[in-house]
Amino acid sequence: MSADELFELGSSYDEMLQQGIGLSGETKDFFIEGRIDHLRSLLQHGPPVASILDFACGIGDASPRLAEAFGAERVLGVDLAEGAIDEARLRSEDDRLHFALLDSLPDDGQFDLCYVNGAYHHIPPPQRLEVTRRLHAALRPGGHLAVFENNPWSPPARLVMRRIPFDRDAQMLRPATLRRLLGEAGFDTSARPSYLFFFPHALHGLRRIEPRLQHVPAGAQYLVLGRR
Repeated sequence: MSADELFELGSSYDEMLQQGIGLSGETKDFFIEGRIDHLRSLLQHGPPVASILDFACGIGDASPRLAEAFGAERVLGVDLAEGAIDEARLRSEDDRLHFALLDSLPDDGQFDLCYVNGAYHHIPPPQRLEVTRRLHAALRPGGHLAVFENNPWSPPARLVMRRIPFDRDAQMLRPATLRRLLGEAGFDTSARPSYLFFFPHALHGLRRIEPRLQHVPAGAQYLVLGRR
């Protein structure tokens, strides 16, 4: 089943996603908010983020949260799936949000931040460097590329992906592999990978210590941050 066919299923897409992440006792909103809060904490002392590229945005769930978290003037969500973009446009009531097919991705360095979640494990390995170079071209000098991926060292992350129909054949990346890829595309990757989502809802009382664990490679997801 293609990505576009999945998104045409509407609510069925969310149901398939929940088959996996439901093991944590949480919904997709918990993970979206956790990623964006984590990213904001890392960039809070940097320059303002006025424009954001939400790459592989799907139906645009993260786009309004990105706009709100960073006070951005504009967020552009792009995706390969036409059905996803149509759905994102229908859901959006915020003038700051815009959605387009991937072919429309600008390459003139107009974004301060590019947010990517769970996309690289769907990109065939021979195409990953080309995609990363396109993201480099879309960012302004000093702009950041934030790539969140599922941690291959995490048994819960692997279990979740096996339960999600459209993730079963995905090719997970090690943090070192992703970091090297960003470096080859021209990014400064001196920032260490960080990890998040260590405890399920049943152990939510322990989540207060997660910020102290962010460099322990045991979280279900990790972030590699590159700077142009």
